[in-house]
Amino acid sequence: MEVFEQQNRCQSGGGGKFVAGMIVGIATALLVVCVGYVGYQIQQRVEGGGQGSQQVNAGGSGKDGKLSDAVADKIDTLEYMIEHYYYKDDISREDLENGIYQGLMDAVGDPYTSYFNASDFSTFMEQTTGAYYGIGAYVAQDTERNYPKINSPIPGSPAEEVGLRPNDIIFEVEGQSTYGMDLDKVVSLIKGEEGTTVRMTIYRDGEYLEMAVQRRQVEIPTVEQKMLGDGMAYIRIIEFDEVTPSQFEQALQASHSGGMKGLVLDLRGNPGGSVNAVVDIARMLLPKGLVVYTEDKYGRREEYSCDGSNEFELPLVVLIDGNSASASELLSGAIQDYKKGTLVGTTTFGKGIVQQMLKLGDGSAIKITISSYYTPKGRNIHGIGIEPDVACPFDGEAYYGSGYDNQLEKAKEVLLGIME
Repeated sequence: MEVFEQQNRCQSGGGGKFVAGMIVGIATALLVVCVGYVGYQIQQRVEGGGQGSQQVNAGGSGKDGKLSDAVADKIDTLEYMIEHYYYKDDISREDLENGIYQGLMDAVGDPYTSYFNASDFSTFMEQTTGAYYGIGAYVAQDTERNYPKINSPIPGSPAEEVGLRPNDIIFEVEGQSTYGMDLDKVVSLIKGEEGTTVRMTIYRDGEYLEMAVQRRQVEIPTVEQKMLGDGMAYIRIIEFDEVTPSQFEQALQASHSGGMKGLVLDLRGNPGGSVNAVVDIARMLLPKGLVVYTEDKYGRREEYSCDGSNEFELPLVVLIDGNSASASELLSGAIQDYKKGTLVGTTTFGKGIVQQMLKLGDGSAIKITISSYYTPKGRNIHGIGIEPDVACPFDGEAYYGSGYDNQLEKAKEVLLGIME
């Protein structure tokens, strides 16, 4: 594919990229010296979730938890070879060390497990909690290409204004390749001071598009509601945030006031969010029983249940697509398991795992996958996704040409059939 050919050309360039690639490859066989770091949880969304604080006791390949002599000797040998034989002198020891640590994380083969050096982690935290601004788009991982992609632009945002679309591959940000880059790092590159511009190279339908997008504060409406006629209500959940349950409850009340006889719940392009938020919303829809549970490598389970006191009793159709991920898959999967609604659209993204951020004593950090989640019937959909009950591929040409949403029209058709 053209995008990969271009990436190979980019990586064959500067010396720093060559060494970084070499070290990442070498690092799959290396272990890192660390001592008793204390891990703490950063409150997160299911999209980058966590499961409570814990102490991290880090060790190496030796039985006593230390780096084995053979591995240490090999690291010394490789460093010596780079120092004496690599043709450039601009490689710092810090670059080599970061390459080893990132390579160790890459060795597990999980795109959601990553290493942050102290500078990257500090920037990530500042831009998560401080006065930073973005372009107004949700970003997801294209696991087939190993590039980030636009999951969905936020209505009225700079991303929508410049014409960014779902599934656009983010090939470069400010000239820096995003191949294999952790999503949090991609977001950190995109964010910045209000009024500044970020340059992005987008790959779409075999073409590379250069886009300059202005950063600004973006109001994120997490829930949209309207009436569609014939007693059909429409509610779209854009993401699952702390305010989403209350907004969803208000949308349900408005729909009932508008004479709702059936509901289209739109989860397309929803990248996920807070597990507590999605469970609270599920409790407004599902019967009594399990909503979701997580399970770690030791078989320890955490369950989230519903008492059924607010079960939704009207016909329900749920719209899903390949960008419905994580928390949105929790909700659609539970609805499907309980046969509370009909799923229309295309197979969901397939993210059924939970991450936790752990800070290390030197200011660096790792984000690591700690558990899997399961639907009420015990399905783990990671790498598989949830299949719709009624398949309906999205007609992008019709939508971007005339605004005709063929999937929504199909959902209305299915809902009307249930309501009759």
